[in-house]
Amino acid sequence: MAAGAFSGLVAALESYRGRDRVVRALCYGCQLAGGALAGPQAAPAGLPGSLLAVSAQLSACRTALRLFDDFSMLSYSCSYGLGPKDEDALVRGLSVLSNLANQLYYPCEHVAWAADAGVIRMGSQKWWALSTGLWALALLLGILRSLRILFQLRRKLRQHKGMSSPLSQKETKAQVKAEVLSILAGAADLCNAIHWLPPGFLWAGRFPPWLVGLLGTVSSLIGIYQASRRGNSEAA
Repeated sequence: MAAGAFSGLVAALESYRGRDRVVRALCYGCQLAGGALAGPQAAPAGLPGSLLAVSAQLSACRTALRLFDDFSMLSYSCSYGLGPKDEDALVRGLSVLSNLANQLYYPCEHVAWAADAGVIRMGSQKWWALSTGLWALALLLGILRSLRILFQLRRKLRQHKGMSSPLSQKETKAQVKAEVLSILAGAADLCNAIHWLPPGFLWAGRFPPWLVGLLGTVSSLIGIYQASRRGNSEAA
């Protein structure tokens, strides 16, 4: 079992998406541990300060790597287009809007990064706020999309109860589980996204570091679990 887990970790680290999931989990895990150990300290030192510093460096690493994500996002958006014609119209609409918000998010973040790095001479604050707002919008649309799909799946289970095969029911229940997990992960990330918006909007700026780390860790672990389940199903 240990050998299998190690092989799985190595395989994940060899791919960009897999490595990003691991780095994301480590980033939020360090923030959770550092924030919890620091307590109410304004400027944590020692181990808590080191953990928070590692978290900040990993976050900066992920931001730099996202400079190359525009084209993959554009490819996905173009391949999805307006969605399959046999798909629910509301699901298609929410998916298209979510893809658009995600597509706009990347260049806004790139401008903010370039301003902070001194590549361009301009303020970065408004661009960080805009990119975070687009991320929050994409998360909200994704949650609404999953809720719609979840409603359809539950209705399908009720309508075909006792009529469909056990295998079909098992597949539908697996889809229900996947959508519930997507909602939980999206809600955790949305809470953090709102926290990073300019102060004055809902709970923006009010989360302690440990809570940001906890929500991000939960979302990251769900993402890793879902990716492993997809990998297992494709292997089967």
